[in-house]
Amino acid sequence: MSPVLAGVLQLLALTAALALAYRPLGDHMARVYCSERHYGPEKWIYKVIGANPSAEMRWPAYLRGVLAFSAVSVLFLYALQRAQGILPGSLGFSAIDPDQAFNTAASFVANTNWQSYAGEQAMGHVVQTGGLAVQNFVSAAVGMAVAVALVRGFARSRTGELGNFWADLVRGTVRILLPISVIGAIVLVACGAIQNFAGIHEVGQFLGGSRQWNGGAVASQEVIKELGTNGGGYFNANSAHPFENPTPFSNLFEVFLILVIPFALTRTFGRMVGSLRQGYAILATMATIWLGFTALMMWTEFAHHGPAFDVAGGAMEGKETRFGVGASAIFSVATTLTSTGAVNSFHSSYTGLGGGIQLLGMQLGEIAPGGVGSGLYGMLIMAIIAVFIAGLMVGRTPEYLGKKIGTREIKLAACYILITPALVLCFTAAAMALPTPAHSMANPGAHGFSEILYAYTSGANNNGSAFAGLNADTQWFNSTIGLAMLLGRFLPMVFVLALAGSLAEQQPVPATTGTLRTDKPLYAGLLVGTIVVITGLTYFPALALGPLAEGLAS
Repeated sequence: MSPVLAGVLQLLALTAALALAYRPLGDHMARVYCSERHYGPEKWIYKVIGANPSAEMRWPAYLRGVLAFSAVSVLFLYALQRAQGILPGSLGFSAIDPDQAFNTAASFVANTNWQSYAGEQAMGHVVQTGGLAVQNFVSAAVGMAVAVALVRGFARSRTGELGNFWADLVRGTVRILLPISVIGAIVLVACGAIQNFAGIHEVGQFLGGSRQWNGGAVASQEVIKELGTNGGGYFNANSAHPFENPTPFSNLFEVFLILVIPFALTRTFGRMVGSLRQGYAILATMATIWLGFTALMMWTEFAHHGPAFDVAGGAMEGKETRFGVGASAIFSVATTLTSTGAVNSFHSSYTGLGGGIQLLGMQLGEIAPGGVGSGLYGMLIMAIIAVFIAGLMVGRTPEYLGKKIGTREIKLAACYILITPALVLCFTAAAMALPTPAHSMANPGAHGFSEILYAYTSGANNNGSAFAGLNADTQWFNSTIGLAMLLGRFLPMVFVLALAGSLAEQQPVPATTGTLRTDKPLYAGLLVGTIVVITGLTYFPALALGPLAEGLAS
């Protein structure tokens, strides 16, 4: 079987699996977030944290809950890392340095999971399992809660209440993420991923001596890292490591985990607003971009010419032979079009245009299908912008799902789409202008610029993958990327929740013959065009200096 055909068949199998899971999972999540029943374990959690799950919150109270919970999480994870040297199960590792501890705490709480350290050489069992893995669950649940709050803003009228953050957080964790993670961990263990609390031990004999490996609860952390679109690797090689991702089947299963909740949330959205067709329109937009990017990535990596590439069946540098070009391209697009950041190949080794596709996938806002929760609310913001543009073209007040998009709503949406590019471009400019950060680049010229642009794009968009070749374990990069991750995660949430509150207070506007049908293919096409144009106008100059210049020169 040719490598190209193998890649296409894997893409078809993945698409079929996502289609099968779409309806039951989407309906289940709608029931979870619309339920008024509280299960026994959930009641115990509410009692411990002192929350009343039945109390409705307006958007400022909902936001305070998000920010307070996240701030406490950052402080706890920072303290856990700083105390690692005296903790049991530390495997002899010392405390994490302050700047790296801040970076890691910000990274995992922001659902970014950017890592400027080698996991198996820095973190013991307590920090990995009690700190990082826990944040993989709750940071994902926070994103889902914010998305559901925005959906309620569309679904409700003449009230500013958006639900209860603590109930949404706990239900998302207990009823959605935990059950799927248990099943997924069993599947990964069956594939060969390790799951233990073994210490450091010698493995085999190699040229120059033996090698040391430490065990860990890898399968359970691997499944939630993908399911929650987190991305941090237990090992430095991330999902290219055979302990995390042993076989081609486990590789495809992990891609399925990355995509299944973000895609299924579109059906949840349709259920909650009372129109499945609206959910299908958002799904079609996401799927079009995802399939287009995947096809383009596979073409750039298979078609790179040269004798070595012809023998290997494509650009194999930096890719695992057990996965090949096709599976690596599928994984790469899935992880950069979502806020996952897991990697099964060396992104810096992709062709110049391939690296540009990875960058552009993140710069779209990671909305196709995006992270758990963040992908849906990011796409809905773009949907509002598209409706506004359509309204300008026909000279009519824009409406979306029966809600008028007025001055307040469009200002909040505009602030949302501007904040992340501002962070990316300002931090990149500062890093290139100052003398010290440039010393971290392993490559000069366009590729070196791409390394720094990729780092801040990954951080501010809460992706977490690395272009590599950049020494990010410095005080400058640990501090500035940490700030980019926190600001890129929580500032947009402010605008999302404020928008949700504004929409919930409105009285629905009846549909008329002049109302734009947002559940039709024409609107989905408009939405795709809006996303591409906004991203292109924002990032084209930076992309031209990096991956485009490199790709055209090769």
